[in-house]
Amino acid sequence: MADEAPITAALCPSWATGVGYLGVAAAVVLSNWGSAWGTWKSGVSMVHTGIRHPKSVMKNVIPIVMAGVIGIYGLIVGVILAQSIAKPDSDRNNVYSIYTAMAHLAAGLCCGVSGLVAGGCIGIVGDYGIRAVGYRANSITLFPTSQAESEGYSNIPDSDADGGDDVSGSDDQNKLFVGMLIMLIFSEALALYGLIIALIVSQHDYPCR
Repeated sequence: MADEAPITAALCPSWATGVGYLGVAAAVVLSNWGSAWGTWKSGVSMVHTGIRHPKSVMKNVIPIVMAGVIGIYGLIVGVILAQSIAKPDSDRNNVYSIYTAMAHLAAGLCCGVSGLVAGGCIGIVGDYGIRAVGYRANSITLFPTSQAESEGYSNIPDSDADGGDDVSGSDDQNKLFVGMLIMLIFSEALALYGLIIALIVSQHDYPCR
């Protein structure tokens, strides 16, 4: 029993709890950072585009919703990790091992960093995607080079006179929106991957007693 005391002190130091709570903070703070980043980038573009094309506001709110979900991922992992951190026993002995603390730190970083990069990706894709859809719906170009382009796309027919495959107008707008939506879905999947791994790693536990 005397030989087990140094081993227990090494596996269950008093600072292990701080490492565990650092994982909780990483999951919540970094995920919310990514969520705020994506909401900021997409929200500014949505408001900017809504001035000229108000009808597209509800459709372009999708990136903002997807960015907000990332914060929920961090909240879920943070709650699970916080409830898994054990308190010292009645004799003031630490029962929370460094193995468990490192697992919780890794889980928090997996969820937090994945949410951060996913939120940034959603924000940038949403920023340019919303502007592109809005410009196309409003029939304007960013850099007009001719009189026709300066007046917008309103002079371009919905299909060519020969009945070819080239289309524009609302079809172009729908294509841009679908492309943006696909990129947003795969960007959101990055945060989901981090959430799944975080939930798996958070189950690793080594009790000190």
